[in-house]
Amino acid sequence: MERENMVKSVSRALDIINLVSLKKDGLGVTEISNQMDINKSSVYRILSTLVKYGYIDQDQETGRYKLGYRFLEISSKLLESIDLRSEARPYLQELEKETNEVIHLVVYDQGEVVYIEKLEGNETLRMHSKVGKRAPMHCTSVGKAILAHLPKNDVLDILERKGLPLHTEHTITDEEEFLQELHKIKQKGYALDLEENEYGIRCIAVPIFDHLGKVVAAVSISGPTIRMTDERIEQLKNSMIPIGHKISARLGYKK
Repeated sequence: MERENMVKSVSRALDIINLVSLKKDGLGVTEISNQMDINKSSVYRILSTLVKYGYIDQDQETGRYKLGYRFLEISSKLLESIDLRSEARPYLQELEKETNEVIHLVVYDQGEVVYIEKLEGNETLRMHSKVGKRAPMHCTSVGKAILAHLPKNDVLDILERKGLPLHTEHTITDEEEFLQELHKIKQKGYALDLEENEYGIRCIAVPIFDHLGKVVAAVSISGPTIRMTDERIEQLKNSMIPIGHKISARLGYKK
């Protein structure tokens, strides 16, 4: 009986926290009591306990209750503990299973991308990429997906430092044309590498955002031109864009 009451109290406390979180200006004891159909003395006892532990704050002027800063501390610890690779891996495996192609996960670092995960797929494909290796941003789909969502000043700084060196005859080397390409990518939600980095390889990538809304990574599918036709890329984008949203959501991003 005691355990049942304890669980019931916890349930009520969580319901009160959820209710208070919905009101920017907070709620009073009477309002909470009426909305939850619990007597005011019970509401007051629960609120007092939550205030003691910092999960609820009481405005001394109005007497109304609001969420406490303890939630910020907990959420920041949660966000710090999130591991991009482990959060993304189930979705990367989903893409690998669906496509049988090479799947990459990269992060942005100092004007380049760094491969932090690679799933090989079941089809034979030789690529230069490997975990830990760096790659340019301007001629890779993952790099362009990230660049398209960086502040323009950051993009211009990267282009000034790194340039737009030719990797294949398909590499975009004109700055104005490249900036227009980034604008289109941001509008479409995905980026392409059409043999711009390696001959015979085409890729499609989507960006990944963190809890602050900053682009931090990208995920891609790579395959040979014979399989990565325009028609297939058009189909793959319908899988890629939701995957990008799901991984971003796991990092705390809210669109």
